[in-house]
Amino acid sequence: MKVKIVSYSDKYSKFFYDLNHDWLTEFFYIEEYDKKVLKNCKEEIIDKGGYIFFALYGTEVVGTMALILREKRKYELNKMAVKKDLRGKGIGHQLIQFIIDFSNKNNFQSIVLYSNTVLKNSIHLYNKFGFKEKDNPDAPYKRSDIKMELKLSNFRK
Repeated sequence: MKVKIVSYSDKYSKFFYDLNHDWLTEFFYIEEYDKKVLKNCKEEIIDKGGYIFFALYGTEVVGTMALILREKRKYELNKMAVKKDLRGKGIGHQLIQFIIDFSNKNNFQSIVLYSNTVLKNSIHLYNKFGFKEKDNPDAPYKRSDIKMELKLSNFRK
């Protein structure tokens, strides 16, 4: 299923909330940090130097993900969610490829992510794109038991 990926617009903020809320409550629970980011995504992500993207199939929003600035040229892949009935159709794959291409184009150094090893399909996807497991002492989420990082090939010092 081929999707078009677009940048944040206020008209999509409801979908950022809904898709992530549905995913979090399906697999885990919503932490305080999640509440803050989901209710105020523009202020908590965009206004702090991050990015939010949406996957569109026609005019329907079918997925989303964010890059949150953590350090200069280092971002966290965050709040990736795909509509439940469309999972397994390659949307997550396209979102991650877009994020990697975007990050390389913008000369970012690396992308980190925090996940949970019960999400076998997600971990497989991250490995497929070259993310490597790292020590996880700084996990910002209670549900996180794995940290992964992708060092970007186009980064110039």
